[in-house]
Amino acid sequence: MFIAVDAMGGDHAPGAVVEGALQAAEERQVPVILVGDADSIRRELERLGKQESASLVIRHATERVEMGESPISAIRGKPDSSMRVALQLVKSGEADAVVSAGNSGAMLALAVTILGTLKGVDRPAIVTAIPAVGGYTCLLDAGANTECKPLHFVQFAIMGEVYARLVRGIASPRVGVLSNGEEDSKGTDLTRLAHVMLKKAHLNYIGYVEGRDLNNGKVDVIVTDGFTGNVALKTLEGFAHFFQGQLRTLFTANWKSKLSYLLIRNALTDLRASFDPSEIGGAPLLGTDGLAIIAHGASSPKAIKNAIRVAEEASRQDINRKIVESLQALPEAALTTPESKSGRQLWASIRERFLHVREPHNPPAAPEPTAKEEKKKE
Repeated sequence: MFIAVDAMGGDHAPGAVVEGALQAAEERQVPVILVGDADSIRRELERLGKQESASLVIRHATERVEMGESPISAIRGKPDSSMRVALQLVKSGEADAVVSAGNSGAMLALAVTILGTLKGVDRPAIVTAIPAVGGYTCLLDAGANTECKPLHFVQFAIMGEVYARLVRGIASPRVGVLSNGEEDSKGTDLTRLAHVMLKKAHLNYIGYVEGRDLNNGKVDVIVTDGFTGNVALKTLEGFAHFFQGQLRTLFTANWKSKLSYLLIRNALTDLRASFDPSEIGGAPLLGTDGLAIIAHGASSPKAIKNAIRVAEEASRQDINRKIVESLQALPEAALTTPESKSGRQLWASIRERFLHVREPHNPPAAPEPTAKEEKKKE
């Protein structure tokens, strides 16, 4: 089971990438193909006191995709980039998965272009693990699709459920749709239609969940569009940095706070580890016909090692085949988008819900005046 690694992708490539791949090969016995400039990769291996071997193979590529480069340029302008060559190794069957900390937009575009999508999947989605009470919450889409349809939400839910069950080890993952409230009347047209469809799917669907449920352990898989998901993810990352900075300030203020830190140092170390993105490694791009793991651009060797671990676990569990089987098992009702309410119907439902006024569909005509009333008018 070889994992192809884009050795030239990322802010700290190739050094951090080669070191992380070496750790994965030695600690987890995962065979790795390092793709990129062969001379640069060999120099990094020599720095680490290692060399190419049967489980650490080098595949030369003459070009690299820069971090700020446009996806179009990566697709059309660089036929021998390390990212493209790594994906082609998966396409040809020489590797079981690809890991890249390079340009995420280019990685997404090249993965869809080269690998294609699984049967029954319209849009691949990025799934990321968010620290939560009792483990992690899987959020998707985390940035691949800014605009979605209700059917895409159903497909995201299936892919997230399979991933949480097989890779995260949750027997019956609880699935929810991210919304601005738990009531059925909340959300947008998109979430309401998806909500109706997911009720008919063979899932442990618990309905709408709110932003506060991202970390409280109430749900295992949260489905949303890529725009909302990416905003939620970046908000959580920002708060994690803020919180750790506040703790650092608190425990260095004076000798009493420093003493307090010494007393709870081990607990704080565990807390810091739960916020550490390098522990998660990478975010799988689910739905492509071949496994692709997108690692953070600033990935450390530890993050690369864990991204390779995620790729190895997903490949070993044959996750793509299970996704296709789960999609094929969906009832027709879960794949059929119901008609959206018109503006008049929506306003009538709002009046009925909040004002307790039922708006008649066809109001009765006014009665004709009697002869006595006509005479009175005269």
